[in-house]
Amino acid sequence: MDNLFGELRLGHLRLAPLGARRRTKVTASQAAAEYTGRWGWAVATGDPATGTPVTGATAPTRCPCGAARCGAPGLHPVPGTEVRARATRAEGSVLFPTGRAFDVLDVPEQAGLQALVRLERMGTQVGPVLAAPTGRLQFLVAAGTARRLPDLLYRMGWDDAALDLTCHGEGSYVAAPPTVLDGLGPVRWLRRPTRDNAGCPPEARLLLGTLAYACHRGRERTAEPAWIAS
Repeated sequence: MDNLFGELRLGHLRLAPLGARRRTKVTASQAAAEYTGRWGWAVATGDPATGTPVTGATAPTRCPCGAARCGAPGLHPVPGTEVRARATRAEGSVLFPTGRAFDVLDVPEQAGLQALVRLERMGTQVGPVLAAPTGRLQFLVAAGTARRLPDLLYRMGWDDAALDLTCHGEGSYVAAPPTVLDGLGPVRWLRRPTRDNAGCPPEARLLLGTLAYACHRGRERTAEPAWIAS
């Protein structure tokens, strides 16, 4: 089983990655070559994973950058490595600089899976989706989403809700397959990029309402009932 693909489950539903045809292990340099050459995405490289992410659905990721939900915990790019894919070391990490070809909506895995099932049943064209071993799903959406996120949530009526939903935009990075986060495992594609969505990821407004609702419901289910606390 190669490191780019995985399988996640939501109850009795089996969410196998679409288009999972490869069976050989893909190196970081091979993956970077595909991202830059085939999809036209910029990549950066980092040292092999040495971060110490905190596990658990509600625990923040511990990263020297200080971000509560870092998309590449402990794996910020080595200066000067945002170059051609041939410079990527086979054992290094591959990082996507967000805010260029796309931004990334980052949500808890369970909420993300529920939203993904609902969106695809409604016929919504979902773009590429990453599954991080930190228990997060990351949806690639149109660049500029991070800047517009507060206004989008306001327009949808979610601005005053405490949602475990963040967006990685300009100046941020997310770990790309087959990068391994130390002690947790590899980052995988849950939905791979295609010719239709790699160069034109979906507008966030098409996904955001469903993602916000799933995050809100997930928070409600995990909240302690009032009668227990009394």
